[in-house]
This record gives sequence, structure tokens and C-alpha cells, in this order.
Amino acid sequence: MKNRSKPILFSAFPLLFLLALVSTATSTMPVEVEDEREFDYIAGSEKGPAHWGELRKEWEACKKGGMQSPIDLSSQRVKVIPKLGEIERSYKPGNATLKNRGHDISLQWDLGNVGSIKINGTEYFLQQCHWHSPSEHSINGRRYALEMHMVHVSTDPDVKNSIAVVGLLYKTGVPDAFLSKLMGNVGSMVDKEGERKMGVIDPRGIKMGGKNYLRYMGSLTVPPCTEGVIWTINKKIGTVSKDQIKLLQEAVHDYAEKNARPLQQLNKREIHTYQPNEAATPT
Repeated sequence: MKNRSKPILFSAFPLLFLLALVSTATSTMPVEVEDEREFDYIAGSEKGPAHWGELRKEWEACKKGGMQSPIDLSSQRVKVIPKLGEIERSYKPGNATLKNRGHDISLQWDLGNVGSIKINGTEYFLQQCHWHSPSEHSINGRRYALEMHMVHVSTDPDVKNSIAVVGLLYKTGVPDAFLSKLMGNVGSMVDKEGERKMGVIDPRGIKMGGKNYLRYMGSLTVPPCTEGVIWTINKKIGTVSKDQIKLLQEAVHDYAEKNARPLQQLNKREIHTYQPNEAATPT
């Protein structure tokens, strides 16, 4: 019996070791603060954006970091980089949870369950998406009505930049079809922190529009303002209705009706753009 049991234990060890590595990688990833009571967006508030970096030591990057987000994406600073290539997306349906985090509404999936994107050969798994109103990023000085952030995370412990966020900008117009599916549940969460199990939600329903995008290195736009985030901002502007924006604003607490962080300094960072089948000139 002893001779038979040893091979079984030995073969199980690599699997257990791999699971431990994945667990460690996901548990130590820098994430956004979910407790809205720790900070706010009120100008002049002691917990407002100007003071985020002073509230907790681990939030120092919010004040001292040199690669902070959001920024103004000025066409005068953009460099066309054809080799960037199209965004490689591979999404699939999965169970999702809608959360009112006080400072925003987020839709969260179990990490790795709904697919990923690839950037420079690295796979980043979709973790959650959330909305900011007005938009956090601006283009040539213009802020839009709404901005969605699709937050992706790499589970590879050797990857230096483990977070990749896809940003989608919206102006007022016809309702967004993906948001329309969530509005009933968002409405039931007005001024109520908590969550709703949504069942299966397909992230492929999030329309990214065109293939053109802007990319730069930045940070999370909420504490702890972790730097080294790969930002990809789709240049196609989508539309949302005024009612959709109003409901997202009403759902969060009153002070967070406008939950956009002020623009940050570019500090000599480069902004790259990918625009297939177009002349290599900034737009």
C-alpha cells in the first residue's frame, strides 16, 4: 500500500503548488478601494481628491506619483504607433454581480471566468467594469458625459504591469444597449450600498465601436492610485441617454453624483495611438 500511495501524493503536489501560486497572485493584486466612506469627490473636502494621498500611507501615490490618471488626451502629444495592433479580445458569458460601492456602480465577474484581452502578448483577465460621470479622461480638453472602465488583471506574478484598463467614452444620445439591461437593478439600488446577483452577463455586449484607440501608462483613478496601469482609450465615442446617466448618478450617494477625479499632469509621458488604414498623423 505504501508503494502505491507515494506516486499519488507526488502527482498531486504540482497541482496544489500551481493553485497556491494563482491564489497568491490574485490575493496580492493592487485593487481599487471599495469602501466609499474612506474618500470622496467633493472639492475642498478633507477626504476629497486633493487629500487622497494624505489619508493613508498606502495611498501616497495619489499625491506623489508622477504617472497618475486621468489625463487630457491632446492630439498635439499623440504619436502614431502602427505596430501596436488591434486589441485582441476573447470574452465569454459568465455570472456577474452588480454592486453599489457608494462612489460608483460596478459590475463584477469572477476573475478568469469571462475571458481576457491580450496586450503585448500578455493576457489580462476581465474583472469588473464601472462608470464615471462626467468622463474622467478628456480629449483635447473636452470631457464627455460618461466613461466606462473595463478593469483587467494579469495573474502572472512575473508581469510588471498587472492591470490593464479599457476606457470607453460616451456622449448623450440614444440609450446604450448594455446599460439598458442593468437599469432595472440599478434603480433598485438607489442610495443603497449592496449587491445584486445578475446571473449570466455577456461582456461581449459592451460595444467598443471602432478599432482606433489611445494608449498610455497611468494609474488607478481612485485610491490607492496604483501606478503602472496600461490605459487603452477607445477613440469611438458611444452614446447613452440622459435618463441612464441620471440613474447612475442617483444610485450612488449624493456626494458622488459627479465621481470623476480631476485631470492629472502628463509629466513627459507619451500618448500612443493605433489607427489602422490611416495616414500616420495625429488626429
